[in-house]
Amino acid sequence: MPDVPPPPGACARLKKNPVAVVAILLLAFIVLVAILGPFLYRVDPHATSREQYLPPSVRHFFGTDNNGRDAFARVLEGARISLLVGFSGALISLFVGTGYGLVSGYSGGRLDGMMMRLVEILYAIPRLIILILFTFIFDQHFKTWLSNLTWKLAFGKTVLLSGPDLVGYSKIIILVVTLGLIEWLTMARIVRGQVLSLKSLQFVTAARALGQSHTRIILRHLLPNIAGIIIIYLTLTIPAVILDESFLSFLGLGVQAPQASWGSLLSDGAQVINPVKSYWWLLLFPALVMSVTLLALNFLGDALRDALDPRSRR
Repeated sequence: MPDVPPPPGACARLKKNPVAVVAILLLAFIVLVAILGPFLYRVDPHATSREQYLPPSVRHFFGTDNNGRDAFARVLEGARISLLVGFSGALISLFVGTGYGLVSGYSGGRLDGMMMRLVEILYAIPRLIILILFTFIFDQHFKTWLSNLTWKLAFGKTVLLSGPDLVGYSKIIILVVTLGLIEWLTMARIVRGQVLSLKSLQFVTAARALGQSHTRIILRHLLPNIAGIIIIYLTLTIPAVILDESFLSFLGLGVQAPQASWGSLLSDGAQVINPVKSYWWLLLFPALVMSVTLLALNFLGDALRDALDPRSRR
């Protein structure tokens, strides 16, 4: 049995799905605005002023907060950090979970049982405890290591980034790595299940009979056949990581001031909603942007599942 490539016409079916097209356009727009926003909207998100709690206007699209900071610039910064955490954490989950699931499913037997017991043990540990422990244990050591790092990213004679410049982002880096190392568990179980169902088929048996190595069988025959499932679950892992980061930042355990993420902005907005005076724009706009992004990612994942499912060709 030859390798099974992505179903013919998968891209065409995706293009014919109006929900998928809208989701892709929304995600592309949000990512472009997050990346290009600081160059087009030249307002410092950390600059304070005396213009506290101004409602949305032409001058301040999303109003201002309690420190007079432009809320639109803060939402743009929150988009960059939340999307960076989401995509980076999902990529870590992709590589760790896929590799772990491939090895476990292909090996089978006692090794597979031991690896799955480890996954179940990690599942039983509350992720909030893991995140808190990782932050408090490694944050200070990581900051010291970054401050002593001599690595530099330069363009000509201009230094764009160096190790000490990353000290303020130590918690974000730890958050990305930790979330990625938490979310891989489900990816590993999904990949393992797919490998278990494929490794007994004739094309794998034929590859073994031809003397191909285990590594070649995994990379050349098994991995291409489960690529569609991996891509689908990757699109669903990104919103899960963003939600985790937002929840932690909402509780004050994630991104710290003056940096902003969607979770920290929601926390700030919730504190100024009261029966006497509500500054609704500080809660509405971060929640709206975050909700649209998460919905678009989930709709895209569902559309990819329909487009890559071979049974949909019938």
